Amino acid sequence: MNRKALVTGITGQDGSYLAELLLDKGYEVHGIVRRASTFNTTRIDHLCGEMKHPNLHLHYGDLSDGAALSRLIAHTLPDEVYNLGAQSHVKVSWDQAEYTADVTGLGVLRLLELLRDSQQSLGKEIRFYQASSSEMFGSAAPPQGLDTPFHPRSPYACAKVYGFWQTVNHRESYDMFACNGILFNHESPRRGETFVTRKITRAVGRIKVGLQKKLLLGNLDAKRDWGHARDYVEAMYLMLQHHEARDYVVATGEAYSVREFAEKAFEMVGLDAAEFVEVDPRFFRPAEVEYLLGDPQDTFDRLKWHPRTSFDELVREMVEADLEMAQREKLLQDAGLVGAMSGIGNE
Repeated sequence: MNRKALVTGITGQDGSYLAELLLDKGYEVHGIVRRASTFNTTRIDHLCGEMKHPNLHLHYGDLSDGAALSRLIAHTLPDEVYNLGAQSHVKVSWDQAEYTADVTGLGVLRLLELLRDSQQSLGKEIRFYQASSSEMFGSAAPPQGLDTPFHPRSPYACAKVYGFWQTVNHRESYDMFACNGILFNHESPRRGETFVTRKITRAVGRIKVGLQKKLLLGNLDAKRDWGHARDYVEAMYLMLQHHEARDYVVATGEAYSVREFAEKAFEMVGLDAAEFVEVDPRFFRPAEVEYLLGDPQDTFDRLKWHPRTSFDELVREMVEADLEMAQREKLLQDAGLVGAMSGIGNE
């Protein structure tokens, strides 16, 4: 019998890569999709479109709706639950702080309590993965590892800290198999266009083909430990296969600034970033996080996991995908089938 996994946030970047991984391993995958007025399954259309994968099942639900989550767990009876759902944009969390706290923070508690009840009634262990974030470290000095105290610098980070400790508390109080994966920044061509790395590569493609003139960014000196989402979901999976429930830092152990990312991306299409990138104070956060650098050695040792994709390979993959997208957009515009889009800033 196939193992069953329930994935919140399956339509996001990480959810789409995790769904692919689990389906390849023979899982029956159930994904939770938030109801919206527009289709939001683009990242998994290749799995649930006309050639729908027989082991993928999507359900409407929301981390703010405990009753719906309860019905889904009772219906799917999962062996593993991966909580990737959240209001995950740091800048948006300043504008929607209460919503972020409810979904990103309390949503974790709702799931944990439902799983605790389900385990007791079913007599079956349900393993739980919580997507924690390097943003929880905030202004803590690098490198940041499991022993580094949290110092969150945004409503999103505060909500993630709450979810982290609730996961630890349920593990220690109720003997649940619950793990936190503290993932440092992880990107891909599937990254949302409002996130800085994707905004850079999207702009690089559009500037190269003449659809855009400038790229507006905020703090160019902020440094991040950037890996590939495809690699990081493998670490998530391995956490729930391990014999011990614990917490892990998932990172590359290398950090680059936003400026370096932009320079590398423009260089790959033969352009000089200095000619196109401008700093706009509107895109600075109320409280900046300057330097995130993970210490993943414990994860390397325990899970025998290492990132497969280098920084240069990550940037190249994103640039090539967005250049191809820009070229298609240019052809449509030249044919009069689509209007020119405005420049893309940095949030």
